[in-house]
Amino acid sequence: MSNPPYDTPWIRRFHHEPGRATLVCFPHAGGAASFFYPVSDALRSELEVVAVQYPGRQDRLRERPLTTVDELADGALAALRPLLDRPLAFFGHSMGASVAFEVAARMRRESAGAPVALFVSGRRAPSRHREEAVHLLDDDGLVAELRKLSGTDARVLGDLDMLRMILPAIRGDYTAAETYRYRPGSPLTCPIVALVGDRDPRVSLEEAGAWADHTTGGFELRAFEGGHFYLAEHQRAVIDLITDRLSSLTP
Repeated sequence: MSNPPYDTPWIRRFHHEPGRATLVCFPHAGGAASFFYPVSDALRSELEVVAVQYPGRQDRLRERPLTTVDELADGALAALRPLLDRPLAFFGHSMGASVAFEVAARMRRESAGAPVALFVSGRRAPSRHREEAVHLLDDDGLVAELRKLSGTDARVLGDLDMLRMILPAIRGDYTAAETYRYRPGSPLTCPIVALVGDRDPRVSLEEAGAWADHTTGGFELRAFEGGHFYLAEHQRAVIDLITDRLSSLTP
């Protein structure tokens, strides 16, 4: 087995216990790999958890933020190639679900295997497009959107100097998410599990259910009480769901 790619800027591993499979986590717009530290901590005895770190934030702050899902997917796949010879599962939240899907689609096109499962959270199916323009708002409008969705640490939103540093990455992420256009192709072959908050203003149950059209490997839709970041209130339930579904796929 090749050496895992833990020396790349794109991949973060918080714990060092190997598991029967690797869960690769893709953050939301404005998010960072550290968002998934609690997931890694909770699953450390069962699964290896790694998180993708996009350019323009935290220890990659000085790098140019990327502004397309294609760029993000290409960079993530390149970093993950040394792991393609072991069981991988993908979990992506919001924009991260689109990035995870595109990485899986690239693997299929390249005959480079497939994730054993794709968990897509808080994101409508690629074939369900909405016209959105948050990325075109001024800085105050962008911060107001972050506050509305409650996806950014309140301490960051109150720290003007920190906000100035991270707003370019946040704007780049929103640009990527809102300008993403699905290119029709063959469906994936892995199971897709879609998770959504029942009061999420960014995705309806119908839009989340349309992920079923993007795989021949089985589909499941799970709705949780809450909004776009329902994960904060249902972390244990989401982790248990991941563990349960992967237990049958990665013996």
